[in-house]
Amino acid sequence: MKKNYAAQIEKSTKELFEYISHRTTEEQLQRIIASYHFAAEAHKEQKRRSGEPYITHPIAVAAILARELEMTDNTVITAFLHDVVEDTPHTVEEIREIFGDDVAFLVDTVTKRKKDSYQHSKQVDNYRQILESVHYDVRALLIKLADRLHNMRTLESMRPDKQMKIAGETDYFYAPLANRLGLYHIKTELENLSFRYRCPRDYAEVEARIEEEREAERESLKIFTDKIQEVLKNAGYDVRTEVRYRGPYSVWRKTKAKGSDIKHIDGKHYIRIIYPNPVDVSEKSMSLKIYSVLTDHFREKPGSVNNYIDTPKENGYQSFHVKLLCQQGGWEEVHISSERMVRNSRLGCAAESSESNLALWLNKFKSILQEVAYDNHDIAFMEGVTSTFYNDDIMVFTPKGRGVILPKGATALDFAFEIHSQIGEKAVYARINGKLMSLRTVLNRGDRVEIGTADDAKPHADWIDHVYTFRAKRYLKGYFANLPRLEYERCPLCHPLPEDEVIGFKNSDGTTVLHKRYCPDIIRLASEFGDSIVAATFDANPAFQYPVRIRVQGIDRYHLMSDLIDCITNELHLTMSALKTENIDRIAIATIDFMVNSVSELQKVIKSISKIDGIDEVTHIEI
Repeated sequence: MKKNYAAQIEKSTKELFEYISHRTTEEQLQRIIASYHFAAEAHKEQKRRSGEPYITHPIAVAAILARELEMTDNTVITAFLHDVVEDTPHTVEEIREIFGDDVAFLVDTVTKRKKDSYQHSKQVDNYRQILESVHYDVRALLIKLADRLHNMRTLESMRPDKQMKIAGETDYFYAPLANRLGLYHIKTELENLSFRYRCPRDYAEVEARIEEEREAERESLKIFTDKIQEVLKNAGYDVRTEVRYRGPYSVWRKTKAKGSDIKHIDGKHYIRIIYPNPVDVSEKSMSLKIYSVLTDHFREKPGSVNNYIDTPKENGYQSFHVKLLCQQGGWEEVHISSERMVRNSRLGCAAESSESNLALWLNKFKSILQEVAYDNHDIAFMEGVTSTFYNDDIMVFTPKGRGVILPKGATALDFAFEIHSQIGEKAVYARINGKLMSLRTVLNRGDRVEIGTADDAKPHADWIDHVYTFRAKRYLKGYFANLPRLEYERCPLCHPLPEDEVIGFKNSDGTTVLHKRYCPDIIRLASEFGDSIVAATFDANPAFQYPVRIRVQGIDRYHLMSDLIDCITNELHLTMSALKTENIDRIAIATIDFMVNSVSELQKVIKSISKIDGIDEVTHIEI
């Protein structure tokens, strides 16, 4: 067996070095080979759970970075060495002495920190370290993703509980991270591998159904793609086409989102039309020319165009999408892309592995990643991570045409906080495509959004349930956490107000609930748990307001409702949250909801309204 492993290792390293030799200098190649020998010696006594020599793992990680991400030099060297400091007696200083500062820095960055205790948990602290590494270099993230990808590819040798742990981490953190860096193929493979080990039966069922459809549609799709190529060739365009099926995880997720079975969901495959990188015209012009030719021969589904060339996704994805009617009568999703776009959708931030390109990606994501990694508010760290690395995004626009990228499902409130936290805090309404809408409205791609504000506006407590982005959630949680807190809780049945005659009931958890003294609940509690009754007063505090409802009844007359509203808003300076009116045989009845600070303020309101000509009765109603 050892000889077989030795032969396998020799074969894989020989092929890898041969591949790398075409993209590096001789000096770089020799450094890469030296890093392999250093790692092989360091790990020579170690084995993986599968029984293989441990060095097979660093070799595979290096191969992923070299072949699949087209990285060279120090990144590949670090791949060979990435577990040396963590799992062997060797140190970062030894690495620095032999391979230089850059490699030592990368190895140190990807090495997990061993701690006696963890701020959140071992897993979450590791996520935090990974995110903090983007402050320095995107390459560290690429190495971590390659490491995770190989671990997922070889997860079969693990126990089921370990499989679930690693697969859960992958689906929750690593796959969205790959997506955010534009590494679509790695993201997709990680998602599918995670799905395979988390839900093996569901995975097998979905995979089988996709394969059935692939076989059933093979001939009809070939007829359609052949026709596309014929039409474009006759128009002078040399393109290639490919039919691409989405993975089991993507299809399964659609069934859950739409509450449908696999047979009745669309988008399980798409057709890609790929043209050579144009020289004399822009990619947009070339895509539009191909689109124009296609829509002269095939019917286009209205509203199906998505131009990701002018407005790329946040992860850098570009293409031109449209749906065309095929001969069999179904709508086919078609992506028109250049060779560059296809390559970039695979390599993302590693598409051009120059220092300047990696620096651009680093700057693009550094601020938002650091916002998550260094956040000091009392908010779940992983909640920030998952809402930042959303799997899909939309672009909406300010009234002046500036594009704002938000996660799919974001609301006008998210948009307001994305523009500025003060805009979000003072937001009152939204105009979406010119139409007055609630701040809770979910936005769609291409919406033009304007936020109306007011100086006296404040966030509502339920806003936290209507925002999606980490930035909005963080601000709102911080805002509400810093508000003054009541010393007591209020009974949810009798709703006491400040200055009411109250009594307290002390719960077993130490909290005290205030009740009105005639509250049936406190009478029952006093008879059963008398020792828990405590004396209490409920003083008014200008920082707190409480909802109340009154019922107003009087003889209807001209301007009665106008006088009533004028009294509440202009004389008493109160804001009504609800107003319901009815007229029964010229008896006017109004139910009004508003906020007060205390019983005395409520009584002042009742007294003022009672003085209005025609008003017969004003009653406080328990909400």
